[in-house]
Amino acid sequence: MKKLFDFKHFKGDMFGGITAGIVALPLALAFGVSSGLGPSAGLYGAIFVSFFAALFGGTNTQISGPTAPMTAVSMVVIAGIIATFDGDITKALPVILTVFLLAGLMQVGLGLIGLGKYIKYIPYPVVSGFMTAIGVIILVTQILPAVGYYPKEDTAFVSQFKPQAEAIILDNILKDEAGEGILVLEDFKETIRRAENVSQAQILKESQTLAAKEASGVLGSIKVLPKALQSINWLELILALGTIFIIYGFKRITTAVPSTLVALLVMSGIAIGFKLNYRPIEEIPSGLPIPNLGIFTDFSFNSISPFIFTALTLALLGAIDSLLTSVVADNMTKTKHKPNKELVGQGIGNSIAAIFGGIPGAGATIRTVVNINSGGKTRLSGMMAGVLLLVILLALGPIASLIPAAVLAGILITVGIGVMDYKGLKAIPYMPRPEVIIMIVVLVLSSVWNLVYAVGIGLVIASLMFMKKIGDVTAQRSDVKSLLKEKGWSDEIDFPEYLKEEVFIKHIKGPLFFGSTSDFQQIIKQIPDTASTVIIRMGRMPYIDQSGLYALEDALIELVKEGKKVLLVNITEQPMYMLERIDIIPDLIPREQTFNSFQDCLIWIKENVEIKNNKSLTNK
Repeated sequence: MKKLFDFKHFKGDMFGGITAGIVALPLALAFGVSSGLGPSAGLYGAIFVSFFAALFGGTNTQISGPTAPMTAVSMVVIAGIIATFDGDITKALPVILTVFLLAGLMQVGLGLIGLGKYIKYIPYPVVSGFMTAIGVIILVTQILPAVGYYPKEDTAFVSQFKPQAEAIILDNILKDEAGEGILVLEDFKETIRRAENVSQAQILKESQTLAAKEASGVLGSIKVLPKALQSINWLELILALGTIFIIYGFKRITTAVPSTLVALLVMSGIAIGFKLNYRPIEEIPSGLPIPNLGIFTDFSFNSISPFIFTALTLALLGAIDSLLTSVVADNMTKTKHKPNKELVGQGIGNSIAAIFGGIPGAGATIRTVVNINSGGKTRLSGMMAGVLLLVILLALGPIASLIPAAVLAGILITVGIGVMDYKGLKAIPYMPRPEVIIMIVVLVLSSVWNLVYAVGIGLVIASLMFMKKIGDVTAQRSDVKSLLKEKGWSDEIDFPEYLKEEVFIKHIKGPLFFGSTSDFQQIIKQIPDTASTVIIRMGRMPYIDQSGLYALEDALIELVKEGKKVLLVNITEQPMYMLERIDIIPDLIPREQTFNSFQDCLIWIKENVEIKNNKSLTNK
């Protein structure tokens, strides 16, 4: 237990945790609103993820909670699930939280199987395009609340969806009747009776759901932007702009006090103190958070099965987000984090947060840096941050419910601007074209289509381009040429001239894998007819995969069929293991035809290769 809690740095941990918690407060509320579940979901997520990720994680100074990337993906998940439940968030909530719980459990699984050390291999262009897309999504989607426009409340806009809403309601009636065994074509009266019981309130609610869906995301926000600009609520816009101005302006005065918190307090104070007619955020429930047991009592695999891949994406994204922050913490504290333990901690935090209705989170770079700079040294600092937020929830929940929605929109706009990868964008003119293509594809698809699929497509393209590049490099380094054309290795300088017609030497340089097998297979066609013996030098081939193994086997079988002796020289450890596993050695190539060095092979050649043509005999 002494290792787990080191109270030597309690004072620094307390100040670090309190400061980081204060920084986290406005962001947690803002991310909760942005996600679609409300400010309380953001606050619950910050409380539980911060506390339990610190308790069980592998980075002592990490402060965790809702982050921009995690919130952006969560927003997509939430909107999609709510739409499948016809806009009824009460019915959709257990499914939403189950997906978040699944993502947390997947993170735990990733840590337990040791995947933490492999996260670093995700290509930078994919991460860069994704982060910039996150910024674009947050920035564009927050323009509407910043100008005080809410599509669901625009009567003219909502009325456009009334026919579609009525069609959906009728379709649901027909589905219900089919489920009850009612033959609709034989009993129109029952359908008419049920349709007559549909109220205008139900039609309006369905119309509002369709309107909100139409206006969601980047493309939806852009579609309704002209309507929003025609009906700007100037008070809401001034509150949002004032928030943005203070966030950027106060940093020039001092960074000792978080400018985001200053903006939240000042602009909320003005709105409340002057009793302005502003729009507040949703009410934050008072009292302790309670578990949402609907996750377990209403569990249905069919409801969450379409979102399993999305849960995995959330888990991987949270892992990347957290471990990148862990690296930053290591650089600042000169320590070394435990990546797999960190994933387990993040997974536990996200799982518990989901049970209590919180949105998922990850290691937050800015909050972690604030913690370290304020004296945080151990995991107690992250736990302190969670406790502080819980105290704020219990003591100030009703007051926090008075915060203007436009203020949180202003905070999120600055978050969107800050999260974009400007380093990657500036490097576009100088980056290799394939990497630019990957970054732009991920950026565009993430912004206007689907974050989850965009990342998957980006990874596939990056992998294919990498394989192509490695294949090209390997092929260049291991050209299949006759000894007369191919530059021999240094120990081949004294190779007997009279044997050059009888012996063909093939050098394999670099790994032999699926990306380079097609070039290797050309070896059969390029071996001179005069050659009775083929030497394959494998000392510079560190690795062979299954595709390369079978390509090599096919080549060896063909050579043996043609009556040629094949000699394998200096086989490295992994290729030797693979060759023995499928019995190429000794069934196809006897062990006496494998050599540890080229000199040993040369001795065997001089003793066993028979000179067949007159020219060779003359030269000899």
